[in-house]
Amino acid sequence: MPAQAVDGVLTDLRDAGLDDSYTVVGSVETAKTPNIDELENRFVKGNDQDDSIATEEIRTKAIGMNPSPLTYYTMTVLSAIVATAGLLLDSPALVVGSMVIAPQVGSAMTTSVGLVLNDSHMIRDGLRSQVLGLAVAIVGATVFGWALKSAQFIPPALDVMTVNQISQRVSPGFLSLVVGLCAGAAGALGLATALPVSLVGVMIAAALIPAAAAVGVGLAWGSPVVSFGAFVLLVVNAISINVTGGSALWALGYRPENGTKLREAAPTLAAIVVLLVSFVGAGGMMAQQMQTENTVNEEVQKVLQQERYRELELVKVQVEFDDMGLVDDRQQVTVLVSRPADTSYPRLSRNLAGKISKRLGGRTVVEVEFTERQRSVART
Repeated sequence: MPAQAVDGVLTDLRDAGLDDSYTVVGSVETAKTPNIDELENRFVKGNDQDDSIATEEIRTKAIGMNPSPLTYYTMTVLSAIVATAGLLLDSPALVVGSMVIAPQVGSAMTTSVGLVLNDSHMIRDGLRSQVLGLAVAIVGATVFGWALKSAQFIPPALDVMTVNQISQRVSPGFLSLVVGLCAGAAGALGLATALPVSLVGVMIAAALIPAAAAVGVGLAWGSPVVSFGAFVLLVVNAISINVTGGSALWALGYRPENGTKLREAAPTLAAIVVLLVSFVGAGGMMAQQMQTENTVNEEVQKVLQQERYRELELVKVQVEFDDMGLVDDRQQVTVLVSRPADTSYPRLSRNLAGKISKRLGGRTVVEVEFTERQRSVART
């Protein structure tokens, strides 16, 4: 029968009284039966079309996505090294390449399936693999970054915050959160259907590996603000993937096979509480960062709308991660503007710093970078 029909057939067999305490679901390369066309028309193309797979199958599929520990951690280190190189070279292509070889999808989906099936063994294994894997990725990125810096393949004086691929991952905002939420939901949907999950694995790695590499770069360059901001992004994305993955599977109808007693559900409930508490803590810092960015953008717009600055054109505003004074009591803001050639605005940074610090209620350091432009109109 088509894979889509397995769940329905098993349900019918149970309703008929079959004892399925020992069940094997296999696959075949091809089948020639009198009613194969009827089955395909019904379950693959027709009214009973449903891509979802059986509960028994989803558990095995999730566990089967996990490679051996040696392969898992080796591929994690390799992906972290490639991601670190991509970040430092400001190369999106290399960053994407690191996502392709990252093996994090298996451990993430194992946790999500364990949550909905109340399987404490799967939850424990999935969370342990994720935590250790991301820790290995951070260590690998740190060692590789430190080696590059020590050998001066990368200038030690490089301000890593000026690298676009790094700065994007040290100031997490709402769009960063959306990536983690969508990655978890997409991973669950890919796992629960007959669809391939290889591309979904790239999406999950996109939310994790570059952020882990950014943490390592910050540690290698001795920049606590970079490390802290990227670490918050990493934690939020990792938790989002697990929570939304489990929620999506629950919404698709997956439940513990024989029901669940409260005592049996204790490990699952404990894991959910830990995930939610961690998410609230890291999410609170992310919310603070979003509020800070909105405030800075508003004040920059107000200042540049003044008559004396009407010739300036705003290009970009970059706000350093707001750690609420845990690492640095200053708020660093970089403003890139375009100005007419041979025109100076010596007090712009001071005016911006005064307005922003008044709104944020703390010390603010504003650095203004100018790009010159020339504009001409020709008549014939």
